[in-house]
Amino acid sequence: MNFTAEQIQANWDELMDVIKCDISSPRREKLLEFYEQYADRLMLMPASHKKEYHNAFPGGYVEHILRVIRCALKQYELWAEEGADMTTFTLEELVFSALNHDLGKMGDEENESYIPQTDNWRREKLGEDYMFNSKIPFASVPDRGLFILQSHGIQYTFNEMIAIQTHDGLYDKANEKYLLGYLPEQKPRTSLPFILHQADLMAARIEFEREWLPKLKEDKKSVDTGKGNFTLGNKPNTSKKTSTKTKALGTFKSDSLKNMLDSL
Repeated sequence: MNFTAEQIQANWDELMDVIKCDISSPRREKLLEFYEQYADRLMLMPASHKKEYHNAFPGGYVEHILRVIRCALKQYELWAEEGADMTTFTLEELVFSALNHDLGKMGDEENESYIPQTDNWRREKLGEDYMFNSKIPFASVPDRGLFILQSHGIQYTFNEMIAIQTHDGLYDKANEKYLLGYLPEQKPRTSLPFILHQADLMAARIEFEREWLPKLKEDKKSVDTGKGNFTLGNKPNTSKKTSTKTKALGTFKSDSLKNMLDSL
């Protein structure tokens, strides 16, 4: 999937409006300053490195974050209707957690985490349009995201810390210490981590379905006869590439970001 530069810019503006409307001072100003500082990188980030996952294309990250925020607010209403105690966290904590749950995917202050894949075989056969930047020391996405926030003076609450830390639910074994407690006093004291996880899961699934279900339906006959496979098949032979760069997205500090749209 490809977004136009106008779509990328519109999604970015919507994300900034979320911060302006739903986050209170002084965090609002600190978040706006941080997001504007790294706007050229965050605006074009993919949500994942491999097309078989979700939103692995320029602008995919911001669109994913916006969808998680929407899904989280809808989940909030559902949990409230079904009788959950919604006094244990605030709506701002929910929005802040959804906004920053995948922030660690940006990399560090100097280097982006996902860079264009240079191995053509991996691009064509494994669907990896991006690869991990080996210049960055390993850290989990939640750990790196929380570190980035604190290093820029952006405070977060205990509820937000646990929600961001565990947003992948039990898909990440590191979360078992928080989510597999059997004694009441060991269980989370708020439903916020579960709401965020369900919102993230819902958003990622929707993004997968949007990308892949139409292809799988169209390719069913080819797969049955062994003639087609979207994961291992060849890319279409396109003789022309349409650049999505416009004035709004035409000045980037990073060379890899400057070339990212044309390389995909």
